[in-house]
Amino acid sequence: MTSEIDGEVLFDRFSRGRYATDASHYQMMPLGVVVPKTMEGALRAMALAREEGVPVTPRGGGTSQCGQTINRGLVIDNSKYLNRILSLDVEAKSCVVEPGIVLDDLNRQLKKHGLYFPVDVSTASRATIGGMAGNNSCGGRSLRYGTMRDNVVAIDAVLADGSAMHFGEISADLSELNDPARRDLAAKLLGIGAREAGEVAANFPQVQRRVGGYNLDALNPAPGRVNLSHILVGSEGTLAYSTAIELKLWPLLGRRGVGVCHFGSFYAAMDAAQHLVKLKPIAIELVDATMIGLAREIPMFRPTLEAVVKGKPEALLLVEFAEDEAENELRLERLSELMGDLGFGFDRQGAHWGGVVKVLDPALQAAITDLRTSGLNIMMSMKDQRKPISFVEDCAVPLPHLAEYTAKLTEVFEKHGTKGTWYAHASEGCLHVRPVLNLRLEKDVAAMRAIAEEAFDLVRAYKGSHSGEHGDGLVRSEFHEKMFGTRLVRAFEEVKEVFDPADALNPGKIVHPSRFDDRSLFRYKPDYAVKDFQPALDWSEYPGAVGGLQGAVEMCNNNGACRKLEGGAMCPSYRATRDEQHVTRGRANSLRLALSGQIGEDAFASDAMAETMKLCVSCKACKRECPTGVDMARMKIEVLAARAQKHGLSLRDRLVGHLPRYAPYAAYLAPLLNLRNRIPALAKLTEALVGFSARRSLPVWRRDRFTPTVGAQGRADGPEVVLWADTFNAAFEPENIHAAIATLTGAGYRVHVARPSGGGRPLCCGRTYLSVGDVGAAKAEMARTLAVLEPFVMSGIPVLGLEPSCLFSFRDEVRALLPGKAAQAVAAQAMLVEEFIAREIKAGRFAPRLAKVAERAVLHGHCHQKAFGAMSAVQTALGLIPDLKVETIESSCCGMAGAFGYQAETIDVSLRMAELSLLPAVRAASPDTLVVADGTSCRHQIHDGAGREAVHVVRVLAASMEKAEKEAAF
Repeated sequence: MTSEIDGEVLFDRFSRGRYATDASHYQMMPLGVVVPKTMEGALRAMALAREEGVPVTPRGGGTSQCGQTINRGLVIDNSKYLNRILSLDVEAKSCVVEPGIVLDDLNRQLKKHGLYFPVDVSTASRATIGGMAGNNSCGGRSLRYGTMRDNVVAIDAVLADGSAMHFGEISADLSELNDPARRDLAAKLLGIGAREAGEVAANFPQVQRRVGGYNLDALNPAPGRVNLSHILVGSEGTLAYSTAIELKLWPLLGRRGVGVCHFGSFYAAMDAAQHLVKLKPIAIELVDATMIGLAREIPMFRPTLEAVVKGKPEALLLVEFAEDEAENELRLERLSELMGDLGFGFDRQGAHWGGVVKVLDPALQAAITDLRTSGLNIMMSMKDQRKPISFVEDCAVPLPHLAEYTAKLTEVFEKHGTKGTWYAHASEGCLHVRPVLNLRLEKDVAAMRAIAEEAFDLVRAYKGSHSGEHGDGLVRSEFHEKMFGTRLVRAFEEVKEVFDPADALNPGKIVHPSRFDDRSLFRYKPDYAVKDFQPALDWSEYPGAVGGLQGAVEMCNNNGACRKLEGGAMCPSYRATRDEQHVTRGRANSLRLALSGQIGEDAFASDAMAETMKLCVSCKACKRECPTGVDMARMKIEVLAARAQKHGLSLRDRLVGHLPRYAPYAAYLAPLLNLRNRIPALAKLTEALVGFSARRSLPVWRRDRFTPTVGAQGRADGPEVVLWADTFNAAFEPENIHAAIATLTGAGYRVHVARPSGGGRPLCCGRTYLSVGDVGAAKAEMARTLAVLEPFVMSGIPVLGLEPSCLFSFRDEVRALLPGKAAQAVAAQAMLVEEFIAREIKAGRFAPRLAKVAERAVLHGHCHQKAFGAMSAVQTALGLIPDLKVETIESSCCGMAGAFGYQAETIDVSLRMAELSLLPAVRAASPDTLVVADGTSCRHQIHDGAGREAVHVVRVLAASMEKAEKEAAF
């Protein structure tokens, strides 16, 4: 197959394992995976599968929550290459796209034309249009814009037998169809539609959010014209393989107004929805108390909640208007009046406590949207083997019944010993509810079956839909007979027979399903077990074997937030390669399968696992931006430690890891060692011997390295701080440490520089050792350092650092290396110099005399600054400089990541990461613009890739203070 297909053909165990799951609780190991580079390659893969009798499942972002995108045959991943806009008609407001284009990417390209595609699913950063069409996705604003079905104009597709057809609007008499095959297929479909029209009218739920089964109502010939593409919408890849999809586009949303409605009881919020919708908002979204509580524990969401949430509501309804500015404000006023008319007020008690917080600021609105669309992942962030499980998740009922339905469903949950989490689309009566269960336990699986049976009975009684947004897949297909009746289910099977008589396309979905509680299809099957061993780090905050590492790995729910291509920093390696192997989700799946023995013995320390982890740059973006908090950087340390224990350390590993030990001696040999950068033959020799790329300069050793030799500096009565002089700045850029001391002492502080008691080898945080998996050495170094820092921090003296990767080791890895009081105390007091300055500014204690040093500056943030929410601090510090206009570069990882950017085998990916946004932005800056970057590696990448010298923020502050002093002297 490899030689016949233009694309990537993946049949190894690790690759198959990465495609065995989606965002559901199911797992099915595919026979193989094809990632076609062209549509011809995809069709050739289908033809070869057809010849071998192997079923085919098309896949986009793999974010489906019902198991639609997994199967045991061949998976075709459209998302990497088949993602172009094929045509765009701006005047007609339409476009034709390939199935693998991601919604956010499509909308970024449409934005310059004043258009967008409005089916705004919560997974817009990774959901593909093909997957959305296959699922009949809805999005939060379907109240105004409808579902995918309402916005798909036509589809070009290939049937299971290889024949290509166009599906679009036709007349019911088929008069314009000249192709016999297409005419025959259309006649059969319209025959089914005509025959079942009465049954459809009687038994299809009369709610907008009905995405279960096939759209037989689209086949009714009575109106005179039908759109055959609508039978493919929602078919979950079971009827045909889409090659091109024509979409209806809409003008961009203008200014919006958001009313955050607070409620003292969940029931009151649900009952109010039917009244609030009369104000004609474009969306009403629910956030319940459970989600609020979990979101408060996630650093990236905490500021949003602090800005818009008053008190302790049991539920919020986010009511969104999108009219002109004056009308938005008017409707927000009416919303407040209506809440008052319904009996709510912030001065009341109990169920009638509540009111409206108005939000007109676009940035805060965007933050609210991020919170809302992350609802699923926030709910899944529970550090417990019990998780909110999707199986009755998106039932939809008419709005007047919503409150009663939710109350009765809560009773069902309580009856079976659990509770539900609630969020999403109150405006449509479609709430995402997930009972909290542990599907490793037979009793919880039995409870899931009972809850499903009773919940779907409730939905049917209210004439609602059991499948209101997320489709059928393995979860709901079994229940079609309960919802639609036997006759319509037979009609569904007949439609499948017309398209795919051999059941070659995504079998087991919508028709001929398995039982939804068949545990052999679960991610955690009855025989699922993890072989226990002693981890290198402390994972005790998580459940499960390997000291809790099992639970940490299993936090990944496969929802794929790490696949976003812009915004934030996660995941830089995926942005560079677009490979499932190189995304946080792919790595987490590999780790889970390795720990549970599903991809071979000793897979955890295998070469295949090393290859899986190779492009992880330990940026920690996932720690902050993954709403379930998957910390792949720390997990990589475990893999490296296992590899080191099994194979030992290479020469390059030893050179990298032991850098802090030999750096003081290297200073004496600096001129000799620096010859490597000036003599090409030496660079090639080091590449051959060690693996450092000859195309990359190495850091320049300094004879004048920084060595702390004096006691405290600065005003004797000044507030005390401890400066952490890291290895990198001490050895390669000592001027940064001198600048930090000058800045702090110039502002009146007394500065101690951390140094070993009694002299001897400089202190080290252990970062370099962790980067090569030498955890024992890292612990020893951190223990030396804690012994020195503990007396300071116990006295309340903060520890300040310059290099983010080193300083944040005290906030993060220290607790996993040496858990205890000393580690906790240092973690609480450790901060970057600019974080300390920002804190002191806020307290009114930092106000040195400063002078203008430049007109403009561009700022690149180190990954760890972003991961720990420290970017605002460096912006605040730069904001002190008079008349300096600062532009923050929206960048992910610079691509250096310690030794990563120097390695011969990873330098190309390193440069690709830098070229995504960082280097182009630096090159675009004028020569007199300051380039500010606090990371040693970041500054090196900017120097090598853009030929510009970047400086640490303390250098800018020190220069400003020095200039101010000179000006004052004249």
